[in-house]
Parts: sequence; C-alpha cells; structure tokens
Amino acid sequence: MATQSLLGIDHGTKRTGFAVADPLRITCAPLETYAGPPAGLLDHVAELLAERDVEAFVVGLPLNMDGTEGPRCAEVRAFAATLAARFPDVRVTFQDERLTTKAAEELLRETGRGRRGPDRDGLAAVVLLRDWIDGGEDRGTSAGS
Repeated sequence: MATQSLLGIDHGTKRTGFAVADPLRITCAPLETYAGPPAGLLDHVAELLAERDVEAFVVGLPLNMDGTEGPRCAEVRAFAATLAARFPDVRVTFQDERLTTKAAEELLRETGRGRRGPDRDGLAAVVLLRDWIDGGEDRGTSAGS
C-alpha cells in the first residue's frame, strides 16, 4: 500500500496546474495554479514538496490526437528531465493528457463556474492524476527513459 502522495502536473506554456492524490489514492484535489515566470516554476514545486511527502510526479504528456508526439511533448519531456535532476528522490512519470483540459472545462461548467477560469489548470491536473491512478500506476514511462 502506498504511503506517499502523488503530485499531478499539467505543464502549460502560460500556466502550470497542480493536483495532489492522497497516499491511499482515494482523493485527488487541485492545488494553486502557477502562473509566474518560468524560472520560478521549480522553486514553486520545491514549496509544494516541502508541504507534503511525494512519491511521484505525474506529468501530463500532450500527445497529438493520433497519439504521436509533437513539439509540446519535447518541451514537457525537457521539463520532466529538469524535475528529475532537481528532485532525484521523486519518481517522474508521464500520463497521456489528451482531452484533460476539455474534461476540466466540463467539470467547471457542471459546477456553474464557466469553462475557463483559474481552476481549470488544477482540475486538468486532477483529471490526469485520476487517469494515471485508474490505469494502474506503474505502466507509465519515466523521465529517465
């Protein structure tokens, strides 16, 4: 049984959404979205790690609809490699994030908060984290692969 949290990361070009799964993998909750300068993103991650015991980063991989990797995947893989180097005790794995933003927008619409908003990126991270957990955690590829 897991004893550490998971941190979901929806890496974007302007904002990065975060979500956390509890050690029992029962709940996933959005965290505050990071919208600061790119140079401060890893410091923000360090702050999140200082607040919780994290076993793995689950990073959304923005595959094309046909499953191929486009230019954004290279950027996300580079970010994941930087995460792995800065936080070597935390495993880095990927989750296909196709349609997670659409699912997050649907959740926002259902709660009456509109399709876009500050919660969208965090909810997208929740969706990708849930998908990874539901898919059987250990099948993802790591940043070192």
